[in-house]
Amino acid sequence: MPDTVIETMAPAAPREVSRILADAADLIAAASYRDAIDAVTSANRALRSPELYRRLMQLRAEAFASIERSPPLWPWPVEYPDPFPDLIGLPEIDASELTVEIMGGAIQHHGALWVHGFVAAGEADDLRQGIERAFAARDAHYAGAAQDATDPWYAQNPLESRIVLGRRWMETAGGVWTADSPRMTSELIDFYYSKGLIDIIAQFMGEHPALSVGKSTLRRMPCAGPTFWHQDGAFLGPDTRTVNLWLALSDCGEDAPGLDIVGQRLDHIVPTGTHGAAFDWSVGEGMIESLEQDGVTVVSPVFKPGDALLFDQLMLHRTGVRVGMTKDRWAIENWFFAPSTFPMEQGPLMV
Repeated sequence: MPDTVIETMAPAAPREVSRILADAADLIAAASYRDAIDAVTSANRALRSPELYRRLMQLRAEAFASIERSPPLWPWPVEYPDPFPDLIGLPEIDASELTVEIMGGAIQHHGALWVHGFVAAGEADDLRQGIERAFAARDAHYAGAAQDATDPWYAQNPLESRIVLGRRWMETAGGVWTADSPRMTSELIDFYYSKGLIDIIAQFMGEHPALSVGKSTLRRMPCAGPTFWHQDGAFLGPDTRTVNLWLALSDCGEDAPGLDIVGQRLDHIVPTGTHGAAFDWSVGEGMIESLEQDGVTVVSPVFKPGDALLFDQLMLHRTGVRVGMTKDRWAIENWFFAPSTFPMEQGPLMV
């Protein structure tokens, strides 16, 4: 799709949209945000109304504010046996094998799980086109276009003021916040439910998860620029209940940037801001060399479109850029948190 064109749709009938919004308001009055979200989502699959996409974003924020966030009574984390007891490095499975036991055991014992074909090639193409539409709408927004010309592909989320990581910093680094694209947010959440991922993450956390505004990104990563080793737990906290879905939408790891990963479980936050680190939150190259001398393996997977990586805040990694790479990388990164430990500065949206 040309990057100067934003998909247009026939507007939904105002009376129909008003009826859907009124029905949602009745459900909220009955203290059922979940039913309201489900009803608007279902109706909007056919309508694709910008107004309904925006209202869904509001409902997800309001739903989080309405829930009880006390930790569950049962202990956490549940200890899962190692599904790959003889493996050194990054465990790999096909999408059909994904269960909470496999995911939980892989993360707890190996640090991450590589899921081949989490989405089909055609689905990856559709998602990549959605990213392109979001980027085109963002560019139109900054060029002065009215919201009705960019919505629902790009409409800045009002939770921005609570987010530590700035929107413009992310956008200059090859990304758009998922939550700044109401349509992509809604369709991705719907998509993850269809794949069973939300239910698996809920089982793993012991709570229905929420999506982060500040930690969820649509990416078109250029093949140049510095990258930095880090564990997200250095600023999210080591005890946060979280699972990140990193989803490749193009070939990456050879001609386009992939990921460099410490291919084993770390049960702590390694020292930051030392050994030549560029920032106080990043891990220096000298620290990585020290870990390798202690027997830690660094792996650099070659991902196909539709491959996913699932991990938590303790995985040590960086974007893998190499001399000679010539292509950009398309990917989606969505961080899910348990409400009881949600880092509120990252902006919560119930899924």
